[in-house]
Amino acid sequence: MAEYHSGFACVVGRPNVGKSTLVNTLIGQDVAITSPTPQTTRHSIRGIVSQPDRQLVLVDTPGLHKPRTVLGKRLNELVRETWATVDVLVMCVPADQRVGPGDRFIASQLGRSAARGAATVAVVTKTDLADRDRTAEQLLEVSGLSEQIGRDWTEIIPVSVRSGENVETLKQVLLGLLPVGPQLYPEDEITDEPTATFIAEAIRHAAMQEMHDELPHSLAVQVESVTPRADRPETDPLTDVEATIFVERDSQKPIVLGRKGAGIRRIGTQARERIEPLLGTRVYLDLRVKVAKDWQKDPKQLRRLGF
Repeated sequence: MAEYHSGFACVVGRPNVGKSTLVNTLIGQDVAITSPTPQTTRHSIRGIVSQPDRQLVLVDTPGLHKPRTVLGKRLNELVRETWATVDVLVMCVPADQRVGPGDRFIASQLGRSAARGAATVAVVTKTDLADRDRTAEQLLEVSGLSEQIGRDWTEIIPVSVRSGENVETLKQVLLGLLPVGPQLYPEDEITDEPTATFIAEAIRHAAMQEMHDELPHSLAVQVESVTPRADRPETDPLTDVEATIFVERDSQKPIVLGRKGAGIRRIGTQARERIEPLLGTRVYLDLRVKVAKDWQKDPKQLRRLGF
């Protein structure tokens, strides 16, 4: 009987280099928020790829960055803690941006985890935004980052999520690097995110889409309750979800609410489109907006909000 292989691969890189989009594409379904706004991801999101003889758990982490708040420091700590526990480290560098100090810093940090035996795979993302010559130059530049890591890359792969170039190749490479191990999750499961966390992220994603670049980092979401509506027919169940969107200042609250509540209604409509497939029922979403003054800088409020 063939041995089963399983393990974890952590996707790392600077903010906004395509990590979440890559994870979602490899899984085949959205489990992580994607946005052009840097530092969108605030949790280690796990997505699962299952095959008959192996299982890959992809971990999307926040982008490592220079922190300006207590929240930023905690996100960086989360990234480093995650790196220390995985079997494969996947570093993303976009094809259309030169390798810079941030990339070299991350590569040097990867060296510590690589020394413990983790494989290292470099992915040059967004190749659809660069011509063939520029992509070739970037592959050479990324190859040079091996000096910071202290060892050669296990693989270097150019990928375009938009065109699909080498996405399947990358998936097979990652699956092939997994150690012998047991099946970790049911084969039909695509994420181990708790339901409340997934719902909160769906609401935050919808709010970011509505707000664009106005105040994405000032938003936090807390799910208060998820309750099946009593006395509903089995053929038409309904789930009541109560959640609160927190902002940092009084002046931000009307921006989220919108004129005569139009903004919060649009957020609710978009969020339900992501939540209902997860719960398998129609959803009544009760959204509130509250002010938690300067929550990103307050350790007590950060703990209350799950950071």
